[in-house]
Amino acid sequence: MSTLHPVVAEVTERLRERSRETRATYLQRIDAIDRHGPQREHLSCGNLAHGFAACGSTDKDALRNGRRANLAIITAYNDMLSAHQPYERYPALIRQIARDAGFTAQVAGGVPAMCDGVTQGQPGMQLSLFSRDLIAMAAAVSLSHDMFDGALYLGICDKIVPGLLIGALSFGHLPGAFVPSGPMPSGIPNEQKSKVRQAWADGKASKAELLEVEAASYHAPGTCTFYGTANSNQMLMEIMGLHLPGASFTAPDTPLRDALTADVVRRVNTLSALGEHFLPIGHIIDERAIINGVIGLHATGGSTNHLLHLVAIAHAAGIALRWDDFDALSGVIPLLARVYPNGYADVNQFHDAGGMAFLIDQLLSAGLLHADVNTIFGTGMDGYAQIPQLDAAGALHWMPVSKQSGNRGVLRGIDEPFRADGGLRMLQGNLGRAVIKVSSVPDDRLVIEAPAIVFQDQDEVPAAFKRGELNRDFVAVVRFQGPQANGMPELHKLTPTLTLLQDRGHRIALLTDGRMSGASGRVPAAIHVTPEAVAGGNIAKVRNGDMIRLDALNGRLDVLMEKHELDARLPHTTDLSSQHSGMGRELFGLFRQAATTADLGAGVL
Repeated sequence: MSTLHPVVAEVTERLRERSRETRATYLQRIDAIDRHGPQREHLSCGNLAHGFAACGSTDKDALRNGRRANLAIITAYNDMLSAHQPYERYPALIRQIARDAGFTAQVAGGVPAMCDGVTQGQPGMQLSLFSRDLIAMAAAVSLSHDMFDGALYLGICDKIVPGLLIGALSFGHLPGAFVPSGPMPSGIPNEQKSKVRQAWADGKASKAELLEVEAASYHAPGTCTFYGTANSNQMLMEIMGLHLPGASFTAPDTPLRDALTADVVRRVNTLSALGEHFLPIGHIIDERAIINGVIGLHATGGSTNHLLHLVAIAHAAGIALRWDDFDALSGVIPLLARVYPNGYADVNQFHDAGGMAFLIDQLLSAGLLHADVNTIFGTGMDGYAQIPQLDAAGALHWMPVSKQSGNRGVLRGIDEPFRADGGLRMLQGNLGRAVIKVSSVPDDRLVIEAPAIVFQDQDEVPAAFKRGELNRDFVAVVRFQGPQANGMPELHKLTPTLTLLQDRGHRIALLTDGRMSGASGRVPAAIHVTPEAVAGGNIAKVRNGDMIRLDALNGRLDVLMEKHELDARLPHTTDLSSQHSGMGRELFGLFRQAATTADLGAGVL
């Protein structure tokens, strides 16, 4: 195993020093919790009776008289989300696994789980980012009963995993693990789907044709197979040591998946204060684990949403992660994976090529990952360079991953990366700070200089396209989409239109204080612009025709004018009240009042 790369070591040490006081306070708080005996021993008789009243006789006796662990199940199950539908049978499965091993488990609570795929481009998307913090609060409420000695977190998609982890870290004295369910089988090729989407945007495909191709892509239980936020979540949970090795992308409802679920339930029991290897989740998620997460995002071209979520997760553990840390690592972490929309393959093909085990093994071999970390597997990160298998008797074991990629078009070794640098970069200039995902942007589009066309709402872009106003070089400035304006919705509905225009040969880019998640595609997109427009950021001063320069090579984002001229301009304002109609209006108002800026995680906690 190689010596830790000096840049990784330096960034980690800066983060550790910056977080010294807040991390110490956090650890002092979670370490002060009394761990002698089951947590429920602190309850009164009336409290405890309520806690086991609905249990069967075996579990009731264990909870009443025993000194064995009781695990909380925090579930994000609903059967509208394809990724979460397999969770329907998990509580019964987990309870039986626990019972057979001599301890107990209870569903402590459920958390909301909205599907960004359903709300994409709809008013409900304004509640998406807010839901992360709502999930964190709901998870913490679920754990507040003091009945539990550990926890199992059942969640996969977009804001759900970050929310669950933030909630888990608020009860960081408890051990815990994330229990995935796996991706759906591969549907039609992603490029085929993309072509029909572009044809629809161009008026050359019917709604029936579009629905048919979408239904052939999203077609079964399991996680959507493109590499957006949901699958970036799974990568992060594995590379940060909260999944079992190889668990992230194992198919749902299979013997191997069930064996992994059974194993993680038993492991969390051993990690409890009543087990043999006490390890609370607050001691797994430390500065090294957070840096490993950032490295994983760079190496895979992961979701830009995690420039928000990882900052908020780190904050929950007393760690002061900044965008500067992402930027400092971006130049030394190579891009080793190309998964759609950054390539032709989906996560199943990534997994079959060697997946997380190969990726982790390659990063460790170059000293580009912290190996000496705490994990639920108990071995440091070297244990994650293994692939789970079932032997002839059905027993679970792990085998070392091959040193050769199973598909070089999807996954490559450290000596032949797709890019020498990572998939995410920071931009800074007179328009503020922003994020760009470059892993799928063509090399000749990394620098765009073109006149601005300003939009106050995402729906204005396809409308302008249909009027024939966008057949030229331009930078689409879509503003008042930040966390304090309308909840920072994802702007995926812009991708087919902008991609179509780029394919026609126009030099275009997107500039927004909103989000594009992991699916920004081939169009250069400067997103998460902060300060946002509603806060008077300079993006609010841009006018139609202003020349914008987006330079991802040098990390610059500027409107090309003299400083005195820009300073003299008044920011544009807009009436936001019309954007918040319907049932979520009052709820969103709570979020807007407390929302932070993008570079602070954009949350309310």
